[in-house]
Amino acid sequence: MAEPSFWDNSQKAQTVIDENNTLKTKYDNFNSLQENVDDLEVLLELAEADPSDNEITEDLASKYAAIQKQMEQYQLTLLLNGQYDKNNAILEIHPGAGGTESQDWGSMLLRMYDRWAEQHDFKVETVDYQEGDEAGIKSVTLLISGTNAYGYLRSEKGVHRLVRISPFDSAGRRHTSFASVNVMPELSDDVEIELRPEDIKMEVFRSSGAGGQHINKTSSAVRLIHIPTGIVTSSQAQRSQFQNKATAEKMMKAKLYQMEMEKKEQEKADIQGEQMDIGWGSQIRSYVFHPYSMVKDHRTNYETGNISAVMDGELDGFINAYLQWKLQQDNPQ
Repeated sequence: MAEPSFWDNSQKAQTVIDENNTLKTKYDNFNSLQENVDDLEVLLELAEADPSDNEITEDLASKYAAIQKQMEQYQLTLLLNGQYDKNNAILEIHPGAGGTESQDWGSMLLRMYDRWAEQHDFKVETVDYQEGDEAGIKSVTLLISGTNAYGYLRSEKGVHRLVRISPFDSAGRRHTSFASVNVMPELSDDVEIELRPEDIKMEVFRSSGAGGQHINKTSSAVRLIHIPTGIVTSSQAQRSQFQNKATAEKMMKAKLYQMEMEKKEQEKADIQGEQMDIGWGSQIRSYVFHPYSMVKDHRTNYETGNISAVMDGELDGFINAYLQWKLQQDNPQ
């Protein structure tokens, strides 16, 4: 970075800076953890020297809990070693069949991921938003920006199932709703995914979600259709049609890359004789509000009864369990 020619290629320079920042963050987090452990050892010695000092004992317990959480976070980052784990994440939510009930479930998931991102100081941008007929959403696409956003959120891809007494059912009956969540890494421009102009159909429309005074005044929103695969991406977050097209193209490339990776994984599984479900039908997690409270991940068997905390964004337990499980799946003993 100190070389005079460093900025001759700005794209390459930015890649180096991003890699440097990632390593620096890991280095700084380790040193911070080490310093806090050293401070904790001093507190422990003071507490042992004077067991009757309640203030020191309480301070010790408080700092121990904080360091334990810091340690868990650090261990979590060490599991994020995939090629694109450090990238930003593109997250889509699509409610299943069921009208208002499932559309409301989609909006509950949207709130959950918003809260999770806020807790991790990640930036959330609503790229595309389709409002539900009576409540909730028909679909939403988010760009969640921050180091390791994709590495954390790739655990969320799949079908999420809700069981509850429906607030939209006057008879108070129990309903089961489904919503699919798709997560892709935002790819940098140096990842070569070919988009041939003749393969792309572009449609323009008026934005429908919240986004400022320009919404619904101009047809600036863009929808792209990849004719060979049927993949569709939309963007209405930007003010200009040009910007929305660029965003939709970036999402299109991410989806095509994801499709290619899944194809390779399926071919590998076929060769090894493994059963593999990478389709939209894979139910990964159940959220039960009634007759009891529980959230359970069906891949890792991790579960919790504190469903309100989960819906407020407390997902790290599920993410950690998934990363540990995935590590075992990729490296069987």
